[in-house]
Amino acid sequence: MASDSAAHSISIHHKGHGNDLNAMQKHVMFFDCNKDGIIYPWETYKGFRAIGCGIIFSIAATIFIHIMLGCKTRPGKFFSPLLPIAVKNVKRGKHGSDSGVYDAEGRFIPTKFEEIFIKHAKTSKNALTACELDEMIKANRLPKDYKGWIMAYAEWKVLYLLCKDKHGLLQKETVRAAFDGSLFEQMARDHKSFA
Repeated sequence: MASDSAAHSISIHHKGHGNDLNAMQKHVMFFDCNKDGIIYPWETYKGFRAIGCGIIFSIAATIFIHIMLGCKTRPGKFFSPLLPIAVKNVKRGKHGSDSGVYDAEGRFIPTKFEEIFIKHAKTSKNALTACELDEMIKANRLPKDYKGWIMAYAEWKVLYLLCKDKHGLLQKETVRAAFDGSLFEQMARDHKSFA
């Protein structure tokens, strides 16, 4: 893991709370429709629909995300059947077998991001093919970390399916935008302009 000096926080102002958000929090903020720091399933669903995903995919993605993150990020000890995701605690949802681009505190690690493309982008230095993406996912697997394997596979495959270009490449700048959260805003703008 990179040192603290290499860990850069991407900050934005969180309306109504006056606090700065790290990269991982910024990554999920698009889905916090009312900017109250809590993401409910209906907000996640609405977010997926806003970026152009179909009804079935949006429902499935919402269920998967909230089952995986709802209990981990919720403050306190009590279970909520709504499985809300607390933005301030989203770092608790960090799983094993990932790329390491977010550190344990949810900060963006530029060296880990660059490492993805240095190690795995062979066809084009600034993009990943489907096969190169699979290779990267497998290379990051930790032994017997089955939940981490599933999470990493789902995250990267969804990103690839939604964002590959016409040549089947997942561009470096698209991946960077996914990590800092700006990708979702752009996808929503693009979808609205075509609607």
